[in-house]
Amino acid sequence: MTSRVLVAAHNHPALHPGGTEIFAHDLFRAYQRAGCEALFLGATNHIHREARPGTSFQSIGTNGDEILLWSGHFDRFFMSQVDLYGIVPDIVELLRDFRPDIVHLHHLLLLGAEFPHIVRRTLPECRIVMTLHDYYPICHHDGLMVRTTSKELCHGASPDRCHSCFKDIALDKFVLRERHLKSLLSAVDGFVAPSEFLKQRYVDWGLCERLISVIPNGQPERPVAKKPESAQRTRPVFGYFGNLNPWKGTTVLLEAAKHLISEGLDFELRVHGAAPFQSESFVADIDRLFAETSPNVQRRGAYRREDIADLIATVDCAIMPSIWWENAPLVIQEAQGQNCPVITSNIGGMAEMIESGVNGLTVPPNDPLALAAAMRRIAEDPDLRQVLSLGARHPDTIDTTAVRYLDLIETLRPLRVEAA
Repeated sequence: MTSRVLVAAHNHPALHPGGTEIFAHDLFRAYQRAGCEALFLGATNHIHREARPGTSFQSIGTNGDEILLWSGHFDRFFMSQVDLYGIVPDIVELLRDFRPDIVHLHHLLLLGAEFPHIVRRTLPECRIVMTLHDYYPICHHDGLMVRTTSKELCHGASPDRCHSCFKDIALDKFVLRERHLKSLLSAVDGFVAPSEFLKQRYVDWGLCERLISVIPNGQPERPVAKKPESAQRTRPVFGYFGNLNPWKGTTVLLEAAKHLISEGLDFELRVHGAAPFQSESFVADIDRLFAETSPNVQRRGAYRREDIADLIATVDCAIMPSIWWENAPLVIQEAQGQNCPVITSNIGGMAEMIESGVNGLTVPPNDPLALAAAMRRIAEDPDLRQVLSLGARHPDTIDTTAVRYLDLIETLRPLRVEAA
């Protein structure tokens, strides 16, 4: 019997190409290749689409198997729908029409923390799995688990600690937020974390450990791109791929490059990515640093996902200098799939993906001098670059990941009953 799978995410990669949206959509297509009848539901708001009178749903794509849920009234603190009377009947109608056997939820943003309960009430026998991609239910600070008063990493949430980050929000509201989210998440049959680190964060928060499985994110299968002739050079080339924002360590990377230039190191750094929705002060900071590090540092702007393999092939080493607990960055997987060494921060899921001295180098987060030292090691030692390239760990294919999810889903109900 063919399973029907509803894959739900907080946006669509055609509108917002973030890692969660990309992975959710890749997995949706992999479910179809595995023989499932799958429908993709992406929630969006006025940032990407305007409301259309008469329905909560909008079309996207050309195959009729992808739709958007317009969610313009959303409470980000409680991660809840405000317009329940407008949205819930439409979601219920969708569930009754499609009648999925499986709902695979990838986020609560815009969809709403009520989503699992709506599914459970509408389709009591439907199995619900949720992939935990970040820390939004735990942390009101955009799910970063970084203190608002500094860039200090937060090792655990509590109402008191959260209130100290948001003085204008009463402490008891954080108590209510936690209880509200845990209550609504109780409708989920099983959770998946792409890293052991993220799983432990949710266990510490209070989710049942036996309900959280670890399945690393998979990638579409791609051949290793051929390096261009220009890659046979003595001047090392580094590459950054991804959005430019404070938490991705953009300024840390540029400060490290500035330090290496002052030391006279001959290198090139190609920065691929844009800075959407960033503050004027951050944009001014990176504009200044780009100007101060030119021509060694080249600002190459946004790129298409289908071009990333060829772009990675032109660099000797990729850099992922995030200063928050990144869970499973797609960029590291893309680089490793192309046998490209990676320098990354030694925290979160990044530290699980890169073993220093084996397939890349790891450095303390938010430390430009440590990052500069690692870049120098790569730049001055071609033999090390070769060793790290040979040690690359290719990610699972997305089709393998889909099979692992489907195998897990078959076990969800018994596990949930035992845990209860």
